[in-house]
Amino acid sequence: MSAKLIQALAAALDSRAALLQQLHAEQTDAYRLFHGSVEGQPGLTVDRYGELLLIQTFHNPLPPAQLAALEDFYAQAWPELMPPPGRPKKASDPLWGAASRVCERGGPLIQIYNDRSTAHSRIGNPLPPERLAQAMAPRTVRELGVNYRIQGRHDGQDPWLFLDLRAGRRRVMQEAPGKSLLNLFAYTCGVGIAAAHAGARHVVNVDFAASSLSVGRENARLNDLPVRPRFIQSDVFAALRQLSGLGQPKMVRGKRMPAFPPLEARTFDLVFLDPPRYARSPFGVVDLINDYPALFKPALLCTAPGGTLICCNNVAQVTRAAWLDQLERSARKAGRPIRALEWIAPEADFPSHDDQPPLKLVLLRV
Repeated sequence: MSAKLIQALAAALDSRAALLQQLHAEQTDAYRLFHGSVEGQPGLTVDRYGELLLIQTFHNPLPPAQLAALEDFYAQAWPELMPPPGRPKKASDPLWGAASRVCERGGPLIQIYNDRSTAHSRIGNPLPPERLAQAMAPRTVRELGVNYRIQGRHDGQDPWLFLDLRAGRRRVMQEAPGKSLLNLFAYTCGVGIAAAHAGARHVVNVDFAASSLSVGRENARLNDLPVRPRFIQSDVFAALRQLSGLGQPKMVRGKRMPAFPPLEARTFDLVFLDPPRYARSPFGVVDLINDYPALFKPALLCTAPGGTLICCNNVAQVTRAAWLDQLERSARKAGRPIRALEWIAPEADFPSHDDQPPLKLVLLRV
């Protein structure tokens, strides 16, 4: 079994040769090296975050022999993840310059294994004290020239930067110069920080979790941003209803709602909507399968006429066609029909069998 796994890892690395060259030139040192659901071992992923190699299992733990073989494979392959040796280190050389310095941080490869095959995707495997300290250490990675804080392990589950959303952050950076951005379900605010770095004139990040926004503020400090992003800790339903002008009452059916920050109605040139699959709060229910329009309508009303709304849906069982039909019908009912659309595909380190990846991103001109 170990030999079959190593063959799959090698094939995946070979298939990424051109992409890694491009990403290094773009000052990026965070990407997926093995996407097991498509590349030969469902439930296994291997991601590079700077000098950290994050190995994760979601279906079953890796047997010790396979884990040892995997770690040895990447320890030997580590030089392949750097710019080619022997090239002149000149600023004019696109593979060296600033980008290569990002990828030449030195030091050994730090490999962290998180087994998330237990209930609710919680990390179940202990690590030796020294390796645990390395996993818990805050680190900085770069993507498209932007700095982000990550950790291999912390009180949550994910390392604070979702790599499959790089295509979305890239598209936002292309759209953002001179525009205002509303980033909803902002998590650690990667989209908002990318927009600010690219020249957005105003950035607002909204998320309910104070811990996520704290990482977002740290991400802002890690970058020399031309504007200061705003961070709003709020239930997204409450924020959206106020910003859209629909209003959020303090009493609903005779019951007092939880406290929420007051916000004035306003529109944004660019709105980014990236909700979780399912969540319930006193303000509403997030349900990407059955009721995406509950979020989409107020987000649409927050988008300025002639503006752009980028929506995400990460539920594999929802097809593009069915989801788009929901969005188009909701937009017509709101009196804000979609003028044009563009599908944004995850980049080549997140391959799919049928060009229908679980993460769907669509850019809507409204």
